[in-house]
Amino acid sequence: MNRNDDDAALRSRLSPEAYRVTRENGTEPPFENPYWNVFERGIYLDVISGELLFSSEDKFDAGCGWPSFTKPVRGSGIVTRTDGSHGMVRTEVRSASSDAHLGHVFDDGPEPGGTRYCINSAALRFVPEEECTAYFAAGCFWGTEAYFRLVPGVLETAVGYMGGFAVDPTYEKVCAGSTGHAETVRVIFDPERVSYRDLLEHFFRMHDPTTVNRQGNDVGTQYRSAVFYVSERQRLAVDGLIREMTDSGRYSGPIVTEISAAGAFTVAEEYHQRYLERNPGGYCHVNLDLARRPLG
Repeated sequence: MNRNDDDAALRSRLSPEAYRVTRENGTEPPFENPYWNVFERGIYLDVISGELLFSSEDKFDAGCGWPSFTKPVRGSGIVTRTDGSHGMVRTEVRSASSDAHLGHVFDDGPEPGGTRYCINSAALRFVPEEECTAYFAAGCFWGTEAYFRLVPGVLETAVGYMGGFAVDPTYEKVCAGSTGHAETVRVIFDPERVSYRDLLEHFFRMHDPTTVNRQGNDVGTQYRSAVFYVSERQRLAVDGLIREMTDSGRYSGPIVTEISAAGAFTVAEEYHQRYLERNPGGYCHVNLDLARRPLG
């Protein structure tokens, strides 16, 4: 939804407290809200728009009774403005996508940033890591990332390295084949907008899972097909889909996709992130138009 949503529809969809906080600039009681003391790994979405706002990686215990973060996931996801209510001058934080009141930001946070985003739980929807995170390896991570960024419901991506045995892999070491890692894309998604099963369907559609250590012009173990699962539910989902595709004869050869538990994910060098957005003419082994077509 955007900021022009019908008010009656919002009232019917939100809880009374969420409506009061987000639309009437309310403040929930400290220590009596759902997320003030939740430190489980996951993401925090705008309760109205579903856009990604904060991450558990940036959450800390400020002792104030409200969820506190050192920073938003993306600066563009929030807007700030001066708030002179209640005889104080504060900096209000609002969602850029829905114009929801979120809370306030203060300069008493931990270093190095020194900021504390004090946010109302009622303005957020928390999604645990195992319900919103997927790891896929499908050849060169430039094209794989570009594809998944086009899938509706995908909130954020990062390219990196997973599935190896060496510590602190770099692009040069991975390309040399000395670390055992695969070029991998971490996909953060909203399970209310796209299911893990659908992401798997996209994964198998956008590359060839029957070729060993090769996709397109790229050859090497770092270009292998792999799914790294973060939960037993994900493992069962990929196992089941591979059985279905095998039984249906969808591919002429056997599916060689590696299925392994997710281990350490090392984020790749900055110049690799969103590479094809920065370099539109760069090499890509993926037909990106497929991401815009319905599954099935």
